[in-house]
Amino acid sequence: MRIFIMALVCGGVMVSCDRFAKHYSADEITANSQKVNAFLDKRFDESVARNPEFAANLGLKTGYDSWSERTDSAYFAELAFSRATLDSLKQFDIQGLDEQTKLSIRLFEESVKLSKEDSMWRKHYYSITQMGGEHNDIPSFLINIHRIDSVSDAKAYLSRLSKIERVFAQVIAQLKSREAIGVLPPKFTFPYVSDDLKSFIAGLSKTDDANILLTDFSAKINTDFIPKEEQAKMKAEAQQILSTSVKKAYEDLLAYWTALEKKQTADNGVWSLPDGADYYNYCLKRTTTTDKKADEIYATGVKEVARIQNEMRQIMKKVNFKSDSLQAFFEFVRTDPQFKYSNDAKGREEILAESNSYIHSFKKNYLDKLFDNEPHAPIVVMAVEKFREKSAGGAFYENPAEDGSRPGRFYVNLYNMNDEPRYQMEALCYHEGIPGHHMQIALAQELKAIPKFRRYDGNTAYIEGWALYSELIPKEVGLYQDPYSDFGRLSMEIFRAARLVVDVGIHSKKWTRQQAIDYFLQNTANAPGDIQKEIERYFLWPGQATGYKVGMLKILELREKAKKELGDKFDIRRFHNVVLMNGAVPLLVLEELVDKWIAETKKAK
Repeated sequence: MRIFIMALVCGGVMVSCDRFAKHYSADEITANSQKVNAFLDKRFDESVARNPEFAANLGLKTGYDSWSERTDSAYFAELAFSRATLDSLKQFDIQGLDEQTKLSIRLFEESVKLSKEDSMWRKHYYSITQMGGEHNDIPSFLINIHRIDSVSDAKAYLSRLSKIERVFAQVIAQLKSREAIGVLPPKFTFPYVSDDLKSFIAGLSKTDDANILLTDFSAKINTDFIPKEEQAKMKAEAQQILSTSVKKAYEDLLAYWTALEKKQTADNGVWSLPDGADYYNYCLKRTTTTDKKADEIYATGVKEVARIQNEMRQIMKKVNFKSDSLQAFFEFVRTDPQFKYSNDAKGREEILAESNSYIHSFKKNYLDKLFDNEPHAPIVVMAVEKFREKSAGGAFYENPAEDGSRPGRFYVNLYNMNDEPRYQMEALCYHEGIPGHHMQIALAQELKAIPKFRRYDGNTAYIEGWALYSELIPKEVGLYQDPYSDFGRLSMEIFRAARLVVDVGIHSKKWTRQQAIDYFLQNTANAPGDIQKEIERYFLWPGQATGYKVGMLKILELREKAKKELGDKFDIRRFHNVVLMNGAVPLLVLEELVDKWIAETKKAK
């Protein structure tokens, strides 16, 4: 879905700079910068037009009856497009641009260094797993993103249904190309995906709620602008497509997936893939946007786990826990009924209501004390849909539409309520909602002074680092009044610290799946089911889990540096402006921006 933006960003930009710098007036700098930004936005829009799913995610209806291409030729065409963008930008002199436009160019130049590696390693990425893939992404897209506001929108939905078989043929071709070079996902992922496929196929011939896409389509066309007779015809057409070509697409994928499963016998990290060590180094570099090596990341994790466990022991004393054993306390919070929501409709309603309360209470009472800006886009809390809740993660965020037609969404997985402990919900809401993901991502999308590629691109260390930092901010203004909620905050932080240890353990030190699970059971308070899902995620997304703690530590390091150097001049709101109001940038660039702000603030009277 994001090939086009990766290609555009990775294309890089080289801007002409005469040997003898020309002097530009303020008006010339403004005009030149506007030209560069307009050109970049034009090229971005052209890429979006070739990626209908991303367009719809932005709230646009470009190519609304089609799917994005999943072919090698489409991928390389976008890379060629980015190189053409590079050539066209050589006409601009960097000395005649404002600071934000220079930064945009800098980000292009930084990303071009990774473009060769991106292309080299793209076949090492597992394209289908229980964490993601077209088998779940396409139904989710149609249900949550494809709006029907007119007859043509309804026909576009039907057109998309009829083209799913072609998409799946491309997906299978991609899977086969990975198989050909020895890239197969770990064995544990196969039953999850097979179960999802079988469950979906079983519903496709039905006419009740089990057929989730028919149910969705029928509800969306039940509107005044479509006559009842036309509705009936459209529903019949949808049912026919779903029971034939869509069913065949899923059956074809299941058949290949079943055959592929027989060829995989192990649960290994990426060290077992061709050139696996080099691939993992690339993953760490790409995720953290730093040059940190595996052993350094591992050592940081060990150190942070020890620090956080010491803070947890202080919580144990505060609540008068009878034992000095941290393991005993972990077992207590994992099993005691007071920390669990009931595994029924009442418990599910309660968790959604509490989540809304935490987010909106923080926004109402604390936001202005910490931030100068807040996003216009609203946020809603939703349960993960039934068709994907069994295999989906515990919680996640989806960005709002650019045009305001869709809010930001914080999804909570209510499949197994034992995996969502009550004491963690406060921190989880701050992470996914406000001041976390929604605050950062929605604000970035609303920045009009920077080109679109910066508003919609990002990196894990920045995005997840901010979200983890956002779990700490409420503590600093007096929240987490319940000691157990504060323990929940620490339990989520130690989870991210343990990830540094386990991710490197799996992919560099050849840990087994059980070794990784055991480490988490010994050092964190999370439920066994939650831990298993997380460990499986680290196998499937090498390096990704390291970005959270690396990013948070860098933001805290920069904040402490600013406090020390600015003294009374330090303003937390101004600091947050620097972090948030430039879009998602690599950590090294963020450090430069903060250093520049410190220097400018020192000079100001």
